[in-house]
Amino acid sequence: MTTAASVPAGAEPEVRTPAGVLRGRTEGGVAVFRGIPFAEPPVEALRFAAPVPAGGWTGVREAVSYGPPPPQAGYFGMDALAQGAGADWLTVNVWSPDPSPGAGLPVMVWIHGGGYSIGMSGLPEYDGARLAREGGVVLVTFNYRVGMEGFGHIDGAPANRGLLDQVAALEWVRDTIRVFGGDPDRVTVFGESAGAGSIAALLAMERAAGLFRRAIAQSVPGTFFSPALAADIAAAVAAELGLRPTAAELAAVPPERLAAAGDAVAAKSASFGERWGRPALRSVLFAPVVDGAVLPVTPWQALADGAGRDVGLVVGHTRDEHRLFSAVDGTLGQVTEEQAATALEHFAPGPDGAHRYRAGFPAAGPEELYELVHSDWLFRMPSLRLAHAQTSGGGRAHLYELTWPPPGQGGALGACHGLDVPLVFGNLGSGTAAALLGGGPSPAAEELSASFRTAWSAFAADGAPGWPAYDDEHRLTRLFDEHPAVTAYPEETSRLLWQDHAFAALPLLDRPR
Repeated sequence: MTTAASVPAGAEPEVRTPAGVLRGRTEGGVAVFRGIPFAEPPVEALRFAAPVPAGGWTGVREAVSYGPPPPQAGYFGMDALAQGAGADWLTVNVWSPDPSPGAGLPVMVWIHGGGYSIGMSGLPEYDGARLAREGGVVLVTFNYRVGMEGFGHIDGAPANRGLLDQVAALEWVRDTIRVFGGDPDRVTVFGESAGAGSIAALLAMERAAGLFRRAIAQSVPGTFFSPALAADIAAAVAAELGLRPTAAELAAVPPERLAAAGDAVAAKSASFGERWGRPALRSVLFAPVVDGAVLPVTPWQALADGAGRDVGLVVGHTRDEHRLFSAVDGTLGQVTEEQAATALEHFAPGPDGAHRYRAGFPAAGPEELYELVHSDWLFRMPSLRLAHAQTSGGGRAHLYELTWPPPGQGGALGACHGLDVPLVFGNLGSGTAAALLGGGPSPAAEELSASFRTAWSAFAADGAPGWPAYDDEHRLTRLFDEHPAVTAYPEETSRLLWQDHAFAALPLLDRPR
């Protein structure tokens, strides 16, 4: 692990960037700079446009507060956090244990999740002080446009604006990070859920080539849309406002009202099941669009064709991915045989997928079958197959699975979706950590968090996370648990069930499935 001297307590660190001088503050032994613009506010004439690099300033700019979040969907009250917050959505934040141009520290750039509909860099669980200090890395987080602003597929606007924002942030890192003590030639992107899906997309995008050397994808979602599906969803959102899905018409709609229209469609998305298929049943309205330009092909195809062979990859998932969603929607412990049968019918792969799931898991009851098929479709199998595609294309991948159930939960959520986030950052007592960990941080949680932080920062430093690379013969996998191990991939039954499934762009259906 790379080490660096701590920034003196009480110091007010300053750095001179190409755009101007920034003054941050010292927190937890590292220099912190927040709310730095990397692109102009995407409003008014720039609404629904590709990001435009931010201009400079004169004098010293105070960089002590997070920039305002982009417009948010209403899940978990996130929309309230964005109300009246301002339009400077596209900002970065930097934590550095040694903010001097010659430090040459590895750089880790976090891409947050949130279903491509919510998320912001200023959440307490993403505070980078501990990971930067103990890992000896310069850590960067940033905002990108979500929902209709970032991923709505509308006429007169470039596709995948949220991904273009991410590219712009990485270009800012390339051009600026050296003054914060970072090495622009040792950049690792890491992210979870939609952040991991974004990383998978970036691996497939020519305009992101060369902007990062390594990637860590935690719980990669398999939802990538065809242009026809994405356009139909955008049309439904616009119709809520009595408008057409064009940049010209939607530009006059206040951002918070446009986000609310998306919420209205999400609330009734099941009624679009005959047209949208699986995304409608899961209320998934936004995802990267395989448009042939910004994103030419799916990540699985791109990596299999060799697009990521020069990028080191760590990829994995949690064991009980769907348990969190069952808790949120009230089905945890309440799944009926009818619900399980419906889930298997719609989400199991192939024409006889439901029968094969029941045969593969003969002892599983309705609850387990429901959880398994959703976990596999959403995150587990897309993550596994990304490792397979990377190695097939001549690249190197390391696979992991988080299998540790926090004791404070009493086993209720298990190793659920998102549990890895507080463990990776080491923020075990803030944000969502208390709910996921079942109370305060335990010694076991602290030890497991140290394991994650050591592996992630070591990978960022030299490309070696501490366990062997994945290959299709041995399928060696690092299990993060109270008693860590390296073993053959443990979800073998699911792997076999999905081995012939192509993770293609999800289509617009012309008839019921």
